Amino acid sequence: MIIKALVENSSCNPSLGEEHGLSLFIETNSKKILFDTGASALFNENAQKLGVDLKRVDLAVISHGHYDHGGGLKTFLALNPTALVYVRENAFGPFYSERAGNSYEYIGLDSSLAKETQIIPTKEQLQLTEGISLFSAVWGTQYFPSGNCSLFKKEGRDYVPDDFSHEQNLVIEEDGICLLVAGCAHRGIVNILEHFYRERGNYPTHVIGGFHLFNHRTGKPESKETLSGIAHYLLNTGARFYTCHCTGEESFGFLRSKLGDHIEYLPGGKILTIRKKESKK
Repeated sequence: MIIKALVENSSCNPSLGEEHGLSLFIETNSKKILFDTGASALFNENAQKLGVDLKRVDLAVISHGHYDHGGGLKTFLALNPTALVYVRENAFGPFYSERAGNSYEYIGLDSSLAKETQIIPTKEQLQLTEGISLFSAVWGTQYFPSGNCSLFKKEGRDYVPDDFSHEQNLVIEEDGICLLVAGCAHRGIVNILEHFYRERGNYPTHVIGGFHLFNHRTGKPESKETLSGIAHYLLNTGARFYTCHCTGEESFGFLRSKLGDHIEYLPGGKILTIRKKESKK
């Protein structure tokens, strides 16, 4: 299985652009998958430089209804008129981020795309094809990201806290590998893994995604106590983690100090080849 990070907040390849967002190209034995599209058309520009032809993508997944994960959706639909795009059924809702002065900024998807024929609304669980599935409805509360406090959805004239029911996670199983891919883990990476374990009786072998461990309201990472608890949980799963985007540099550094080689940072331009019982950069 090959994963190419098309877009991330940073880049390890000087020829690639970077932006606040995430987009991954995943190639399995049978499918070419696009997971998220970043915030703009940059994912396509970077894809071309990495030798990825997005016209050949078989299916796409949008992890949740925020622009930094689905801002390039219109670009993808224009490039690839055949791939189905799986989006949580309420992901086109009006989502906002709190700003200074008690104001709110729209951070949702382009709602005009919701009725496009390629868009497939998803519910709590969906088997896409053999070995590839989606799940959502994660409701645990352990180590719930404090940074969620500044994220809202609009109901009528009111701004109410986002419950992130529009978030979904991708699972790919092949050749003894079980890969879990999360976009921002707004529901909490520990809760997502707990949900996974309850449903399957085992943990994934590999996990990729942002862990949302930076609080934009305070300008600080999660507390050392919280990060220690998360690190302890992650280490006990036995999985290998590749994190990025909204995890935050300080939080990643702390997790790295506890997990060692069990966790790596995944910048834009990084290419992973994941095999059973091993992973190569």
